[in-house]
Amino acid sequence: MRTVGLIVEYNPLHNGHYYHYQQSKKETGADAAVCVMSGHFLQRGEPAIVHKWARAEMALAMGADLVLELPVAYAAQPAEWFAYGAVSVLEATGVVDSLCFGSESGDLSVLSAAAELLHREPPAFAALLREELAGGLPYPAAYSRTVARFVPGADVDELAKPNNTLGLHYLIALRRLGSSMTPRTIRRTKADYNQADVTDGCIASATALRKLLLGGGSLDAIRPYVPPATADILEREWRAGRAPVHWELFAQPLLHKLLSQPPERLADCCEVNEGLEHRIAAALREMDPEEARSGRTVEALLERLKTRRYTRTKLQRTLLRILLEHRKADLAPELLRQGAPYIRVLGFSPRGRELLRAMKTKAKVPVITKVTRESSPLLAMDVRATSVHALAYRDSGPRDWLRDYYEPPVRLASTGNPDD
Repeated sequence: MRTVGLIVEYNPLHNGHYYHYQQSKKETGADAAVCVMSGHFLQRGEPAIVHKWARAEMALAMGADLVLELPVAYAAQPAEWFAYGAVSVLEATGVVDSLCFGSESGDLSVLSAAAELLHREPPAFAALLREELAGGLPYPAAYSRTVARFVPGADVDELAKPNNTLGLHYLIALRRLGSSMTPRTIRRTKADYNQADVTDGCIASATALRKLLLGGGSLDAIRPYVPPATADILEREWRAGRAPVHWELFAQPLLHKLLSQPPERLADCCEVNEGLEHRIAAALREMDPEEARSGRTVEALLERLKTRRYTRTKLQRTLLRILLEHRKADLAPELLRQGAPYIRVLGFSPRGRELLRAMKTKAKVPVITKVTRESSPLLAMDVRATSVHALAYRDSGPRDWLRDYYEPPVRLASTGNPDD
């Protein structure tokens, strides 16, 4: 069975994602699709608008065959570790033979050339990167400029585009892991990754859809831009009080973490570096009580912390690591380089069940369909992430906080595909 791997967040799943899924299967001639999906917290340091099992259900309704969780240890990371973790999950299955990702360029040639030069971390590249960082640039911009200087024919503006950046790191990860998966890319169509507004047509970015929903827009307003199953699942979760989840719903537990620890303790958290712990303490002292009462606590804090060097995404990831109590020692590079130590199954179709059978002999790490114990420190982080995400629900209780122990994988009787 030819199987394509997709690395996704589906926050929420929309028509652009469906297009990418269709084109990926067409481009690779795949019989099945495996999605590695971020869990409750995402690459930009944001909470998922709806929990991971609902988003896995969206993926299966679209036609995906197997949905696997990207551990939060990798999911809420800069592009390099996000990509490495996701590719390591696909590689560990032993059943995925191609990886297809979206990109702004739709062209593998330059990205592949760059990956071939960079996957061994050449000292000359590291020296150039330090030089760019010394100029005060945020890391993503400094990295793109360094790649453009180091790789013949590379364009800094193209490399700086989010999906091209991720694509480059997927290709680097494939080489570092010694993977035999064949890479393919599909050009993004119509809506850019960060496009904040809904425009005409049937495709809008997830950013635009979240902006519409969190700004008070109705679910009916997004129906033209999402598959019917996505809208139905979102409506169910809205009615149950489990969505929409956003940063401000975590303001009180976050403030507790920030105010109950001295700066030197905060400095031990992942993403807190270069004295950022002192900047956080100063920003808290400057907070206006009216901002907290207006429901803009986290937003106001981010605005006070943001600088040219500290982007909003960097700061969101920093606050998230503090909220989830992720310490530097927990996510040291030497640990992350080992790849995901387990495969967590969030959902599967009938064809996905066949893949799971094959993975019993082919998978390189344990496959988890039911959490009975926290067999890995990274799995313990995923369980805690579920508990924290549930704090945002209208009426959460123990089964929400500890849902990882109760919830079986989502099972779809049929994907709706004629060949099922």
